[in-house]
Amino acid sequence: MKKWKVRYSYLPQQFKNIDHILKRVKKVVQSGDFTLGKELEIFEKKFSSLIGTKYAVGVNSGTDAIKLSLAAIGIKKGDEVITAANTFVATVGGICELGAKPVFVDVLENYCMDADLVEAKITKRTKAILPVHFTGYTPNMSKIMSISKKYKIPVIEDACQGILSSYKKKNSGTWGITGCFSLHPLKNLNVWSDGGVITTNNKKIFEKLRLLRNHGLINRDEFVVTGYNSRLDTLQAAVGNCLIKDVKALTNQRISNANFYDNEFGKIKEIKIPKREKNNRNVFHLYVVFAKKRNQLLKYCLNKGIECKIHYPKELYLQKGLRYLKHKRGDFPITDWQCKNIISFPVDQYLSKKQLTFVVKTVKNFYN
Repeated sequence: MKKWKVRYSYLPQQFKNIDHILKRVKKVVQSGDFTLGKELEIFEKKFSSLIGTKYAVGVNSGTDAIKLSLAAIGIKKGDEVITAANTFVATVGGICELGAKPVFVDVLENYCMDADLVEAKITKRTKAILPVHFTGYTPNMSKIMSISKKYKIPVIEDACQGILSSYKKKNSGTWGITGCFSLHPLKNLNVWSDGGVITTNNKKIFEKLRLLRNHGLINRDEFVVTGYNSRLDTLQAAVGNCLIKDVKALTNQRISNANFYDNEFGKIKEIKIPKREKNNRNVFHLYVVFAKKRNQLLKYCLNKGIECKIHYPKELYLQKGLRYLKHKRGDFPITDWQCKNIISFPVDQYLSKKQLTFVVKTVKNFYN
């Protein structure tokens, strides 16, 4: 395995000392309380408090958070769900698992859905709008919610990358009828496997989500709807309970690291930093900028020991799995341009100032 000077995954550092977590996990194991247990109940209350909603429902992934949210509002085969053209496959996965059709709109410089393009995509089959809080940035939720109200189309937020991000000081996951979050190991709040959470202020939706995640069961022997096996494991909830207290501090550190990058990369004319809106709190799940000679820069950084990434190098709408939508290159020009020019640098809370400085110096050296 290559030894990086600036690695991308911080998990070995985060979990270097896990005795306190193992102690809590051990109690769960000894109790045998593995499914829908007390630790999950505690975690859901902590998470809803963190985000600022009345309710939270733990599920087995961010993908299922999207799928169950859509199912809870009645999305079915043939329905259309409007979402962003530049996103991770899980966004459309949650739509397609229900037999619905993803309808894409292009994005803005901040990688998020262009709210001004949404209305033109609405048809009689449109049953939901699914904005994506991509990289930790938040779309123009005021505009999106205005459209939602005008056409009576519910909003489901894909906030899988946006824990504690906000727009106009209102947290992601509190705007729509539900907010969908991921607890994947590389998210700002993580667990030791896949995991997800759905937030809502709607009691009926909350109760339906609790049914849907557990086979539709109202007790051990009776079910009222055909649901899914999509519970957040009690063991993972125990891990989450150990980590949730740190999420505000580590998020602030990521923001601080990103600000350092912005200040330094802003001095390099070949690097373009997306506009930072004052009313938009970016939590930098990813730190992504635009770079001239992107492919050459990526190769140079990798050779110098910096584990850079591209999120994502191939347009989602042109992937083989979505060929049936019959899109062609050029349908979403901003997305196309971004795929050719974006590069992601490590930004996590465990990076030292020396490492951050090395990244900047390496990029400067490449262009010089």
